[in-house]
Amino acid sequence: MSPITTTIIITSLATGTIITSTSYHWLMAWIGLEMNTLSILPIISKQHHPRATEAATKYFLTQAAASALILFSSTINAWNSGLWDITQMTDTTSNILLTSALAMKLGLAPMHFWLPEVLQGSTMKTALIISTWQKLAPMALMIMTANNLSPTILISMGILSTMVGGWGGLNQTQTRKLMAYSSIAHLGWMATISTIMTNIMIMNLLLYLTMTTSMFLMLIMSEAKTIQDTSTSWTTSPTMSIMMMLTLLSLGGLPPLTGFLPKWLILEELTMQNMALTATIMALSSLLSLYFYLRITYTTALTTAPNTTPMKFKWRFKPTLTTILLTSTLPITLLSLPMAPLILL
Repeated sequence: MSPITTTIIITSLATGTIITSTSYHWLMAWIGLEMNTLSILPIISKQHHPRATEAATKYFLTQAAASALILFSSTINAWNSGLWDITQMTDTTSNILLTSALAMKLGLAPMHFWLPEVLQGSTMKTALIISTWQKLAPMALMIMTANNLSPTILISMGILSTMVGGWGGLNQTQTRKLMAYSSIAHLGWMATISTIMTNIMIMNLLLYLTMTTSMFLMLIMSEAKTIQDTSTSWTTSPTMSIMMMLTLLSLGGLPPLTGFLPKWLILEELTMQNMALTATIMALSSLLSLYFYLRITYTTALTTAPNTTPMKFKWRFKPTLTTILLTSTLPITLLSLPMAPLILL
């Protein structure tokens, strides 16, 4: 792909998200979502491979269907109320349709089937974009319409997503599919809290973005496409294998690390709202996710790959990936929880 083409596509991708996030009119939000979808398709299908083409087709069909549903729900609302304002969604049918459409856009269960397949058919960098940047536009719409969305459907989808994200990842060996199921589980936590306390959802989203970015960047650096590949990551960089282990534990939500902070606050808020059963189910579901994170942790940091040569390290060629982004996301990924009292106070 030529530099000019790449620049146009990346700019369109960013512009689409920004248009959706900053608009108050449903048609402008829809135009932003369409720009976003159409600009990522060439990035996914850039690898001239049947898997990439299949992934791009699946992504297009699901996102186009979700965008059509959003347009349909906003049209019904405008028909009944005469308003195209995003924050003025008063019609019940429109709200239910919008909830379903945003769930499909994000990849919440039971509309999650496209996400693991699309990530597996893409390159690691494209998977990173789909898992992080592509979640921003639907999340912005969810934040703006949080007061009008159906709480029952969102909480049900949230619980189902945390369970599917845990169960689905148990039997996987591909790191991209594992990250897809991890994404489904995290989005489930966000969906559950979205109608109760939007502030916690925004904080959870930001921490999810930094943790996922850190993890993907390390997978890109170590070229680890399967769990088996992670066992040789220490030969590339011993420091990175330790950081990967800590990032995985943070994604799992273990107490001293950042990932525990949103889970802690969400469980506390759910308990305060007399939703102890929901909190219990979600806490137990996170154990399933923790299991497959620990599997990768074990191969990354606690196993030594069989070496056929006496050389312990790979040839140190000039690294192709800059680590500037990784050095800025890793401290947040690991150390936000100790800093949280200072931030909150």
